[in-house]
Amino acid sequence: MHMPVGDNLEINLLAANQHRADHNREAFDAWRLLSLNVMSSPGAGKTALLERSLPALTGRFRMAVLEGDMTTELDAQRLEAVGIPVVPITTGRACHLDAAMVHGGMQLLRQRLDPSTLDLLWIENVGNLVCPAEFAVGEHLGVALLSVTEGDDKPLKYPVMFRRADVVLITKTDLLPHLPVQVQAIRDNILSVNPDAVIFELSAVSGQGFSAWHHWLEQAVQQRQSINESQIRLPC
Repeated sequence: MHMPVGDNLEINLLAANQHRADHNREAFDAWRLLSLNVMSSPGAGKTALLERSLPALTGRFRMAVLEGDMTTELDAQRLEAVGIPVVPITTGRACHLDAAMVHGGMQLLRQRLDPSTLDLLWIENVGNLVCPAEFAVGEHLGVALLSVTEGDDKPLKYPVMFRRADVVLITKTDLLPHLPVQVQAIRDNILSVNPDAVIFELSAVSGQGFSAWHHWLEQAVQQRQSINESQIRLPC
């Protein structure tokens, strides 16, 4: 039985990407930084998350951002206003970042700073719940955002994304009083596809939940810096 040409091509693409991602991961490990792949559908609040988290964490961590977008640098410009080094990566027609793009972004970042001086690298992926889940970029942790405005069924409709995520951030919780959505139903559906997911409920408007999220992140950074292995043990 022969596999269709399309399936062979997909496997080859994913294998080549994984090879490049493994090299990225080796570099991240050598620099002893923690890398986060931040993923979500368009408009779920990835950039708003960074606009809240970057200023709050600046005193604790040395950080940089690789900012992926299809056609503009608008989000990168928003983050540059925070005062953190940002490298925009424009993907063109591609609906996700891949490992080669991230490698190129790191080469540009290295022209501005020594990556070994960083504690935390944020990789903001293109808004999409499908492709970013398939293409690893070398990250240590996958962070998926799910806005309450998207309803409670997204983890069931897009299980690969939420199964891959180490952390799921339920965003825009300040809108809950205006929506027929129950956070517990969102949590239950996340855990049904990924029982090990760490979940936080956040509002970038009010700041609700960010202290707990930042505390968890601080533990993750400290653990990454305390070990030499490529795997990180997640804080509880």
